[in-house]
Amino acid sequence: MTQNKSRGFTPEFREAAAREVVEKSRPVVDVAHDCGVTPQSVRNWVKAYRAVRVEPADLTSDERKRLQELEKENRKLREQMEFPGKATAFFAAKYQ
Repeated sequence: MTQNKSRGFTPEFREAAAREVVEKSRPVVDVAHDCGVTPQSVRNWVKAYRAVRVEPADLTSDERKRLQELEKENRKLREQMEFPGKATAFFAAKYQ
């Protein structure tokens, strides 16, 4: 993600940060830290992103909450699956 320092953050930068929260279920605080902005800025970007994005109308708030929980769990499981490969690569490079 890149930013335009002369006029603040680009729309692409703000949208990419918002997608990290909305689509990947990353915590706002983590995305804000990675982007070098305040959590409130990311929350504002997420709100704007959701305002123009069409959400499935047939989901109840409980279903949306459950979907977010499942997405978060999925992300954690993916990270757990990737870790052994990363560790193997690290140690293989270290001992060559």
